Amino acid sequence: MEKLVCHIKEHSFLARLAARRMNSEQLAMVIGKTIHLHGVTRKEFLRHPWWVRHEVCHIMQYQELGLLPFLWRYLWECMKVGYYANRFEVAARAAEKNTTITNRVVFS
Repeated sequence: MEKLVCHIKEHSFLARLAARRMNSEQLAMVIGKTIHLHGVTRKEFLRHPWWVRHEVCHIMQYQELGLLPFLWRYLWECMKVGYYANRFEVAARAAEKNTTITNRVVFS
């Protein structure tokens, strides 16, 4: 099976904006195949397998739906049911326990 190459961007402006909105000191968010970080280094982020799995799940959601369709559905879910009950977040939280989800991912 082909490896999925993902990127990690530290000190992301977009993640900083999201962290302010979420009132959080540390935040990771995904756009496409890139995990954007705020308040945490790449090294610190990778030390938390559950967190990595959560974000990798979002990368796979993007892969399945495509960039714009995923963003639209994600935002629509947030407006409909809120962030926590958003089906994409529910799936990502479940993926935190899936130790195999990162098997086909390589971080650049």
